[in-house]
Amino acid sequence: MRITTKGRYAVRAVIALARASSEDKPISIKTLSESESISAEFLEQIFFRLRRAGVIQSVRGPGGGFFFSRPLEKITLMEIIDASGEGLCIAESSSDRKARGKSANDSAAHDIWREMDKHVRSFAEKRTVADMVR
Repeated sequence: MRITTKGRYAVRAVIALARASSEDKPISIKTLSESESISAEFLEQIFFRLRRAGVIQSVRGPGGGFFFSRPLEKITLMEIIDASGEGLCIAESSSDRKARGKSANDSAAHDIWREMDKHVRSFAEKRTVADMVR
């Protein structure tokens, strides 16, 4: 399993947003960019995806920025990874396996990876932003 830079930065940025958030004021990309040492342009790409997925909302103009669209207890790690466009998969798909053929050892190994994939997904689906901030 590998999560790319975009997926890792999405998780970091969400945690930073959660820690910096207040009820009355959105947080700017510039503030998050400086606190996390991530380029503002890259964060904009990530936040565009998070906004499109309904994880965050934005306010334009002076004093604008980003805030969460739902309570932190309702946003999961899996949602963030999915929204970043990364996905989370240990086992290859059955169509990939069919395309290259299948041996008995390959089938047994695939069963192990599929089981591990279930555990990782379960963890990511249960872990919320509120959990990560604590």
